Order: sequence, then C-alpha cells, then structure tokens
Amino acid sequence: MNMLFEFVLVAGVFGLLAAKKANGWTWFGAVGLYLLSWTFLREGQFFLVTLAWLLFIPISALLLMDRWRQEYLTKPIYKLFKAVLPPMSDTEREALESGSVWWDGQLFSGRPDWKQLLATPAPERSKDEQAFLDGPVNTLCGMLDDWAITHEHKDLPQPVWQFIKDNGFFGMIIPKTYGGLEFSAQAHSDVVMKIASRSVSAAVTVMVPNSLGPAELLLQYGTDKQKDHYLPRLAKGLEIPCFALTGPEAGSDAASMPDKGVVCKGRFEGKEVIGIRLNWEKRYITLGPVATVLGLAFKLYDPDKLLGDDEDIGITLALIPTSTPGIEIGNRHYPLNMVFMNGPNRGKDVFIPLDWIIGGPDMVGKGWMMLMECLSVGRSISLPAMATGAGKLASRATGAYAAVRKQFKMPIGKFEGVSEALARIAGNTYLMDAARELTCTALRLGEKPSVISAIIKYHLTERMRSVVNDAMDIQGGSGICLGPRNLMGRVYQAIPISITVEGANILTRSLIIFGQGALRCHPYILREMQAAQDSNYVRGLTAFDEAFFAHIRHSLSNAVRAFFHGVTRSHFIRTPVQGVAARHYQQLTRMSIAFAILSDFAMLTLGGSLKRRERLSARLGDTLSYLYLGSAAVKRFYDQGSVKEDEPLLHWAVTESLFRAQKGLIELLDNFPIRWLAKVIRFWVFPYGATYAQPSDRLADRVAALILKPGHARERLTHGLFIPTTREDALGRLEYALNKTLEAELILATIRHAMRDKRLAKGDPEKQIVAAVDADVITPAEAEIVRDAIIARREVIQVDDFTPQALQAGGQAWTDQTQSA
Repeated sequence: MNMLFEFVLVAGVFGLLAAKKANGWTWFGAVGLYLLSWTFLREGQFFLVTLAWLLFIPISALLLMDRWRQEYLTKPIYKLFKAVLPPMSDTEREALESGSVWWDGQLFSGRPDWKQLLATPAPERSKDEQAFLDGPVNTLCGMLDDWAITHEHKDLPQPVWQFIKDNGFFGMIIPKTYGGLEFSAQAHSDVVMKIASRSVSAAVTVMVPNSLGPAELLLQYGTDKQKDHYLPRLAKGLEIPCFALTGPEAGSDAASMPDKGVVCKGRFEGKEVIGIRLNWEKRYITLGPVATVLGLAFKLYDPDKLLGDDEDIGITLALIPTSTPGIEIGNRHYPLNMVFMNGPNRGKDVFIPLDWIIGGPDMVGKGWMMLMECLSVGRSISLPAMATGAGKLASRATGAYAAVRKQFKMPIGKFEGVSEALARIAGNTYLMDAARELTCTALRLGEKPSVISAIIKYHLTERMRSVVNDAMDIQGGSGICLGPRNLMGRVYQAIPISITVEGANILTRSLIIFGQGALRCHPYILREMQAAQDSNYVRGLTAFDEAFFAHIRHSLSNAVRAFFHGVTRSHFIRTPVQGVAARHYQQLTRMSIAFAILSDFAMLTLGGSLKRRERLSARLGDTLSYLYLGSAAVKRFYDQGSVKEDEPLLHWAVTESLFRAQKGLIELLDNFPIRWLAKVIRFWVFPYGATYAQPSDRLADRVAALILKPGHARERLTHGLFIPTTREDALGRLEYALNKTLEAELILATIRHAMRDKRLAKGDPEKQIVAAVDADVITPAEAEIVRDAIIARREVIQVDDFTPQALQAGGQAWTDQTQSA
C-alpha cells in the first residue's frame, strides 16, 4: 500500500511538472529531492541508490550545462535533422512563411486561451457600411432576376453592370482617398453573401475585383504612381480587372507555370527601353472576357543579365492593359450555367516596360510571396461568404417550404427524415456563419491567416454542398425543375465551381491545411527547420538546441494533459464562462490537446514521409479544422449574448465539430502504419474509446423546429439575407405562405378538436371549413384565412413549365450573343 501511495505521489508530482513545462533546473531539484529522500529513508538499497546517483549526476550535468548539452547531445541530433530534412525551394519557403498565425496556433499548441478569443471584438459594421447594405446592395438584389440572367441573357443585364460600377461595388477594398468604399472585411463579406443569396453569377462578378487581383496587389505592393493611376479607375468601374494565374499545364501547382517573360531591350512609346517580352496562355480567368486591365503571373528570366547576376529570377507579377499589342482575349467559358464572365487569354511576344511590374522593378521575382500573402485575405472572404449565403437561403427557404408543403395531411417538416435534413441545414449554416464572422474578425485585427483561410475555404464550401444537397432532397420536384420559381437549382449547379476554384478542395484538404499548418502553426517545428537551414552553423545549432528542448517540454506537457483529461473526461479544465456553453470549452480544449500530441506523434514517427501520406495528413487537417469551427460556434454564441433560444444551434454545432474532430484522430490511428504503437497511443489519448457522438435525434428536432416557423432564432440565423417583400418573388411567396400557414394552423387545430368531439365528421380539416362554419366551430373570417393559406400553399408548390418556344428563346439568346461576340 505504501509503495502504491509513493508511486501515485511521485507520478503526480512529476506529471504536474511535465504539464507545467517545468525547466531543467526545476526537474533537477525535484528529482534530486526524491533521491535524497530515497537515500535517507530507505535501508538495504545501497546498490540501487548509488546507481541512481551515478546516473543522475552526469545526466543532469549533460542536460543543464549548455556547452556540454549542445556538443554531446544536440549536435548529433542536429546533424541527423539536417540530413533527413527534405530540400525546400524558394517558392515552398515563401508559401510556408506567408501570412500570419492566429487562433490556429492556439489550437495547435493544445493550450487555447479562450479568454483571449472571447476578448476579440464582436462583428460590427460602420454606419456607412450598414447604409450600403441597406441601400445599394438591397437595390441591386432587387434588380437581379437570376433565371433571366442565366437562361435568357447569359450575362448580367447592362443596367445591372452599370449600377455595380456606379455604386462602387468594384472598389469595396479600395481606400476612400482613391475613391473607393474602404470597407472592412466583415462588410465586404456581408455584401458578397447577400448578393450570393440572389445570384451566384452576380456575386462572383462583384467579389473577384475585391479578392485576389490587381486592387489587392496594388494596395499591398504597388508603386505610388501605379496606385494613383489605377486605383481611382478601378474604384469607379472605369477599369475592369482580372488576374491571370491558372493555365492549361499548371492549375493548383502554380509554381510550375510555363508562362514566360524574358528581360530584353525593346521599343516602347518610340523609345528603346529595357523591358520584358512575354508569352503566356491562361484559362478559367474570371472577368477575363471583359477586362480592360490584366494582372499576369509569369516566370521571369534574364539571360543577358540586364538586371543583375541571376538568370532565373522567378515568378513575377505585372499589370497590363488588355489593349496592348499581342494580347488575345479568348471566347467565354460556360461554367455550369453560371454566366459570370470567365474565359481564356493568351499573349504572344507582348513587350512591356519594367515599370508595369506590380511594385516596379524592385519586386521582380517576388510574385509568389505577393500571391501567397494576398491569397490568404481574399480566400478568407469571397467563397466563404458565398457558401454562407447559400446556407442562409436554404435555411430560410427550405424551412418555410417544409412547413408549408404537406403530405399525408401533415407538413413534411414534421417527418423525422425531413427533420434530420433540416437540422443539418440549420446547424451547418450556424457553423458556416460563425466561422465566416470569426475569420473576418481576424482580418479586422490585421491578421493574414493563411491556414485558417484554407480551412474555411474548404469546409464552408463542403458544408455548402451538404446544405444544398439536403435542401434539394427536401424540395424534391420543386428543386429539380428549373425556372423563376426555383430558388436552389442554380445554387446546386454552382457547387462544383466553389469546390474547384481558389485551390481544389481535394488538394486543400490533403496537402495544405495540415501540411502548411504543421509547419506554420506548430510552436517549434518551423523554428527547428529554420535553424537547420541557417548558413551559420554555430548560430543554427544554438537556435536548434533552444527550439528542440522546448519542443520536448511541450510534447511531454501535452502527453500528460492528454491522458489526465482523457481519464477525467475534461471536467477539470477551466472555462472562461459559466452555463450551458462551459462544457463545450472543456471538450474543445481536450480535443486540442489530443490533436497536439497526435500531430507530434505523427511527425516524429513518419517524418517527411507524412507529406506523402495525404490521407493521414488530411485527417489531422480535419481535426484542426473542426476545432476551429467549434471555436467559432462558441465565440458566436458568446458575442450574441448567449441567447437561450439559440442553445440548440450551439449544441448541434459543437457536438458535430467534436464528433468530426475525434473521427479524424481515430481514423488516423486506425490507419497508422506502426500498428502496435498506434494502439498504445489510442489508449493513452482515448482511454474510454470514442466518447463523442453525432448530434442526437432529440437535439436535431429542436434545431429543425427553429427554421420551421418565424422567430428570433430564425432571424439571427439568416441575418444578412435579402428578403423580398413582394409575393411575385419566389422567396417572398414562401415567406407569405409560411405566415398564412401558421395562422391557419391554429384554426385547423380547432376543427380537429371538433372532429375528436364528434361535432364534425372525420376527414381532412381543410375540406371541412364550410361544415365548421355551419356548426359555429369557426367564423367565416377564420374560414377565409384557411382558404388564403391553401391558395398560398398551392402557389408555393407550383413548378415552372415552358413552351418549346420559351425554352428555345433562351438558347437563341445565347447563340445570338456568341455570334455577335
């Protein structure tokens, strides 16, 4: 019994030291005291005590004396690390070091500081931004007839184009000093989200000039002359920008682009100057067919060394008027019935002066760094906003449809299968909007969150896919018959576009999220790599020594905390709040610890080969992503005042995130190549097995109920959506029918009660309204309310049909436009 008590006491003390990341001298004192107590309190163990001291003293000296430790312990490890470290190209290094680390770093550490997260500002819009959303954005949304745009015009109508230009939609990110709107990331996102709920084609048209493109690049890197010339013209819509990056031979692997520029002498405006002769072929370029100024990425070479000693200068960016001789603007692409302008362009022997390089000659060869820095901002806003707009539209429209549409005399939203899908729609929309707003907060704080931008681009577009698929399942025939009445059909068609652009989702998940996150967000990995690549050996060894042993303390701390909080089910983790959300903070922290220790475990055992094991890397990325989504959910609930009505949405969102995060780690261990070691680690991290389950049926029903009727929770969930006031519009018609249906439902309940009391014959209560009036069960006015609800429902469930001539007219418009172009 005494031995057991001693073991528990010693394990507890040493475990606490490990958990607190105690330094070497603290460990030396603790172990020394233990050995002293062992020396004086135990008899008959002279040999063991002597052996322990003989081991303790030299090991302590080796670890605590910097010179000895570095010479005899760190140096061999440093040499091995340098030998196995895969070579890193300049483009890979720039990609890794681009952007900034924010909350993703906290999650990666296993020690998320929730007070710090909750202290960040809640989403807000300035008066000017809100006025723009309530004014020009609403006006634009009212002008958008998506069926006419996609089926008949195959383009935005000219009045819409002009309205967008005149009201500064292309200049949202441009400062007011240049004539732009100078909107925050939050307002920028809100504008795109609202427009996306009306027309994907219009949303893409607005979002691209404000995302990765000439304006963003000019703001960050342009010369004063370039800014003064282009930014006012871009803000007013006098210039239409595009950015040409993707080519036939280099999609996601932009570093392999074959497009080439050669430094040479040539004539420009009648003078011989040093410039660049360009040849390129690009495709999938949004706004390309109508662009007046083209941002171009290419590889620059200087064979005659006119700029310096380097022949291979690297990726460079230039801004070129599309009227420049040698540029060919190709025909339009037609991306899945979305008619935003998109197409190829080419350049043959195009000569440009050096000052057309974005940032001027000083920025030659720095294009990849420029792209990586700007991509993290644009990718954080555009597609996440569009995905969230789709989620809000599905929540509002499909929830109303499920409440109005009846089968077997009952609203289809009451069926368990439909309720399950409705819960996913509402829960995923809550998660998407929370992540969108939290990421906008990061941008507002000046962050350029490269890893987080990849997380929300991937996961929000995938959640959009889930939400829209569920909406299509519920709406059935009304979802698949295209026409002016169909709210989801075009959104459904657009899903693969969002999955593909700005980094294909498969590659984003399997290569980027954890691949970049492991090096960028881990507290020590990047420091160790930088130390190993330091050209000064002594300085590199010293830096490596410091990072390596800090890494060991970090891993030991997380290992101890992972086991302790696994055994105690995270009940001893401190939380920043009390109430219903407190348990979520504890569980998210526990999964953050588990993720941190398994990340170290995977990198330690697999090393550089983890990069090639894409499925393992993807599962670690999934866990990091869901920890971020769960964090966003608790932050949103906190920012909105912890409203009780929203509790089902919070619980669903965090429960889903925890389940998915756990799933990623368990699948990692189940497929880990070192099977016996994976089993040991699995028991250590998950001593009770998989404890997190998917949201329960009862919780799902509570979530679904929130979008089946008007209420504050439904309004908060779909805030920022464009809600038309006219019944001529499909969504306006649904809103009207929902209100009428709920009003009529109270009257129909009275009729059903009369049927049970045998005052009326049994049957469909809607068919008994005349008899109910005659029997004084309801009044004539109440009967009229029921009739209005029936008519409103009939209007909602109608689907579009067309004469052959009407369908041909849309096709003919497309043919005519193509021929005229």
